Amino acid sequence: MSEQPSAGGTGGGESTFTVLVAAVANLGIAVAKAVAGVISGSSAMLSEAAHSVADTVTELMLLVSLKAGERPADEEHPLGYGGARYIWALLASVATFVGGGVFAVYDGIHTLTHGEDPGDPLVSYIVLGIAFLLEGYSLRTGLKQARDEANRFGVPLKRYLRHTPDTAVKAVVMEDSAALVGLMLAAAGLLGGQLTGSGVWDGIASLCIGVLLVYVAWVLGRANSELLIGRPLPQEMRAAVRAELLADPHVVDVLELTTLLQGPKEALVAAKVDFRDMSSAADIERACDRMAHRIQERFPAVRRVYLDPTPGPSQESPESPAASSR
Repeated sequence: MSEQPSAGGTGGGESTFTVLVAAVANLGIAVAKAVAGVISGSSAMLSEAAHSVADTVTELMLLVSLKAGERPADEEHPLGYGGARYIWALLASVATFVGGGVFAVYDGIHTLTHGEDPGDPLVSYIVLGIAFLLEGYSLRTGLKQARDEANRFGVPLKRYLRHTPDTAVKAVVMEDSAALVGLMLAAAGLLGGQLTGSGVWDGIASLCIGVLLVYVAWVLGRANSELLIGRPLPQEMRAAVRAELLADPHVVDVLELTTLLQGPKEALVAAKVDFRDMSSAADIERACDRMAHRIQERFPAVRRVYLDPTPGPSQESPESPAASSR
């Protein structure tokens, strides 16, 4: 991304509202689907109920992650608690996998192997219609926040969702999109059973819903694991940071640049910088302070800047430990 879409993130309050809307919608939908599934005997409806329960648990974990990541740095955690956000988000993706995907796949296989007598689908159709409207509203809320952020950074929405470290918004958009697809699959299963009198279509729909949920859980789990392991700032942003360092008149070269995303609104920059030989200690101190302020003014998400004055290769004597170790 260009400036800092992968480090700036979104406002905590807006993300919390997005997740809350999704959680309330999914909780009501889960109860309605479960009742409709029991009444109609539909495997796909029960799978969809498990889907909504998993989504509700996911959103509750995401709310915990939002609060956990907002705690300020302290003596025990000098770099802050940004990583806690991704731990909880990773657990949420596991909940989606186990609570929704595995159950739906099992229920679909059970229906295909043991058969099913399709009941009255009318209640299920009504619930699916209401659920579609609620899930659509929740998705609209998530997409609005994501689109606003993408426009602010001047990048396409798809690229923003792929690279943003605000995994709460990413999770809501992906899960609500999967929910809408799952609702259509459940409706197709009900219709197929109604037209043919066979429960095979319902079982196939349940299997498809399960596979869909497993895929969503895998994508979200991978995104959070990458952030937990440590992901750098985007290449364009790293190049801009390097350019800011090289722009200082006392700097000869940037020998090493390390960047790290610590949270949706938090990043770290560390660099080994080769200063001019004629620069005094005072000049170097002032230059380090000046460069740090310039980087943080241009990229507010960069909370910490560590600059290490390091002699370049041409300045190292053959007897120096650094030279002998190379």
